[in-house]
Parts: sequence; structure tokens; C-alpha cells
Amino acid sequence: MSRRTPDHRRAGAAVLAAGTALLLAGCTSTAQPPAAQGGGGPIAVNAGDTTCEVSATEVPAGNISFTVKNTGTKVTEFYLYGTGDRIMGEVENIGPGLSRDLLVEVPDGGSYTTACKPGMVGDGIRAPFTVTGTAQRSTDTNAKLADATAGYTRYISSQTDALIQTTQGFVDAVKAGNVDQAKAQFPTARTYYERIEPVAESFGDVDPKVDGREDDERDPGVAWTGFHRLEKDLWVTGLQPDSAQVADQLMTDLKDLQGRIPSLQLSPPQLANGAKELLDEVATGKITGEEDRYSHTDLYDFKANVEGSQAAIAALRPVIDEKDPNLGPTLDQRFADVEKLLEGYRTPDGGFVLYTQLTPEDTKKMADSVDALAEPVSQVAGVVTS
Repeated sequence: MSRRTPDHRRAGAAVLAAGTALLLAGCTSTAQPPAAQGGGGPIAVNAGDTTCEVSATEVPAGNISFTVKNTGTKVTEFYLYGTGDRIMGEVENIGPGLSRDLLVEVPDGGSYTTACKPGMVGDGIRAPFTVTGTAQRSTDTNAKLADATAGYTRYISSQTDALIQTTQGFVDAVKAGNVDQAKAQFPTARTYYERIEPVAESFGDVDPKVDGREDDERDPGVAWTGFHRLEKDLWVTGLQPDSAQVADQLMTDLKDLQGRIPSLQLSPPQLANGAKELLDEVATGKITGEEDRYSHTDLYDFKANVEGSQAAIAALRPVIDEKDPNLGPTLDQRFADVEKLLEGYRTPDGGFVLYTQLTPEDTKKMADSVDALAEPVSQVAGVVTS
């Protein structure tokens, strides 16, 4: 099955994101992106509503830099895919008139694919992209970068182990018909998935099964499954005759994800880009209340995305401190500011208030806080590869 758009990229999210984009315009880094290997400078991408113009379609292996400008009227995304739609790099939530930078490490020559996704739906406007020759991986030549990727892989593995354990409890409650217990365990189980979501998305077909929404695009005959299907069963329709089957399938899909982790080959730009994408998750889904539309437990996901972003930055911190001593303290302060803001929405039992209890002023504060954090995070990829 071809890769389909995850829930937070569906058309409805695009409409909501367009309204949020003005608040988040400052998330686009004003720093000049690092040049692609070979000194040719960033590859310009003009992403329109019906076009995806890429200024170069053949480059040497190594660090490849893109500057993506949305020249259309719809919120868009840009991807570089490898074989089997493996995501080599991506930038999301690019509002009309805005630009985003993407740095991807591609050490192996071969055939790749670029794609713009106007409206953030579908397979996108695709074109072939060729990488020539080979290049050493940065982790082969820099011990600190090697330690960073190894450390973050261990983090992904530990979070996935916890995801399997907590989701099993959630699944057991669903199958037992214990609605109250399942509702209580739903946001806790999702926490571990939300911390690793960019890595989960890199596995392509797993993410739509686990985290897809009812109105996502799917191949004909493919059923809606995963967390959000069960969320609707628990909070809206009541448990359905196939809810237990859907719960079992969720566990099967998560164990599939877990089994793929040993083959992960992460690069430092992936960690940096992943940290930024997790913040975009907050901006496009959690702040709008779109993500957990039935349970309204969005702040749990918000918190988990920020924690996942912070873990990726922490793994890279020795390199950041070596190359830009001023950036680390700024990142620390901005993460602390978001943390302090979120703690103000805790409930006495240690959870979070429902999204429906937030005011427009609350969501504005969250948008501003994420905006302030995303700006220095957007600099990390360039710093660690310089």
C-alpha cells in the first residue's frame, strides 16, 4: 500500500493550520541555510497549488539543502523520499508566502523522489531526483555525532518499549469493555507514541494504521484503525462489535513498529529535523484541538511532542555546545518556558485540562511559546552539520 497522509496532515488540519500560520511565521529561520555539498547553495523549491518546481534534480551525495517557498494559496509540505517512500527529510505546515529550510544527509547515490503536497494531502506532486556518488556519513567521521544518533536510537527504543506496555493495558481495557479504564489509559499510552512520532512516520505504512483519522485518504477497502478509531468508540459511539479486533490490530501494528527499530539508520539532521517536526505537530494539531477531537486530551500530546523534541536536542547537545556555545542556553530557556506554561494546565490528579476548557487567550499563549522555541530549534540542523 502506498503511503497515505497521517491525520495531522489531512485537509482539515490544513485549514486550521492556515489560521495558525500567522502566529507561527516567526518559526521560519531567518538564518541562511547551509549549502548543499559541492558549494552550489540550497536547492530552491517553488511549491505551488498545482506545481512543484525544484531548481536542481541531480546533486552529489552528502548534505543536501533545500529552501522551500510556498507560492500557492494552500498550506503545503515538501518531502525527499527514498526507495519505498522512505522519508529522507520533510518540512510541513508551510503557509502561503512562507519559506522553510530542509537539510538532509544522503550518503548513498541513487534514485530518489521529491514531492510537494499542497493542502497537505495525498501523494503529492512528485518528480525524480538523482543523487550521484557516495559520501561518508557524518557519524563515521565525528564521534560526538555518532554518540548522538546512538543515544537517540536508545531513547526511541525505550519509548517504544513503554508504548507497547501501556498500550497493552489500554487494549485489555477495551477488550474487557471497561470504558472508564480505557479512557483513563488512552492519553497515557499515546504519550509514548507522540514522543517518537517523526520516527514512526518514517516507517510509512505503520503510522496511518496507528494514528490515522476517520477522514484521511485511504486505499479502497482499507479500514480505519488505530488510536483514533478507538477514541471515537470510547467517547462518541460506544464500543462497537469490532472494537476488540481494532484493539488487537493496534497492538500488532505497534509491535511491527518495534521490530523495525533495530534497522534504523538515523543521521544528525534527522534528529534536528525531527525536533522541529514535533513542534510543528503542536502547532498543527494540538493547539487547534484537531488531534484528539473526541477525547479533547490534546495537551497530553502537546506535552509529549515537546518532550520528544527536547530529547532529540539533548542528544545533539555536545555538538551544539562545541559549535555554537550561545545556542544551547537559549534552547534550555525556551524549553523551560514551554514547560512552565504547560504545568499551569495540570489537574489535581497529575493530568491536563481538556482542550475544551482552554480559552482563545490560552491557545494564543501556547502558540507564542512554541513560536519562541521553534526558532532556535530550526537552527540546530545547520549548526551540527557545519
